[in-house]
Amino acid sequence: MNGTSTPVGITDVGQIAINVHDVQRAIGFYRDVLGLPFLFEIPNAAFFQAGSVRLYLAKPETPEFDHAASVVYYRVPDIRAAYETLRAGGARVEDEPHLIARMPDHELWMCFFRDSEDNVAALMSEVRNS
Repeated sequence: MNGTSTPVGITDVGQIAINVHDVQRAIGFYRDVLGLPFLFEIPNAAFFQAGSVRLYLAKPETPEFDHAASVVYYRVPDIRAAYETLRAGGARVEDEPHLIARMPDHELWMCFFRDSEDNVAALMSEVRNS
């Protein structure tokens, strides 16, 4: 295997499940604070679009699925402006935007916050060198 493809043909991420305990509260956060497009709601779950990835916010169906979500990194063009919007919207921010790494052609910046269900998420921005 040459490292450029997987045996099952995975090409991209299509959907990420995020555990929530209060679907209506989570809808408000993801729609009104993060500003993600709301797609639809079904019993005990809601769907949002984050670029090419769909987010599936749902109550855990069984106890073994009731745990904190994986960290979702939301790409933004202006991390400082996005951070200020999150703070103004009432999101609980964990830190301010900070430099993670300097690459040959860009810098990687991140900051972390918690959603309405206490899941950790992050903003990330790849700032091109001028």
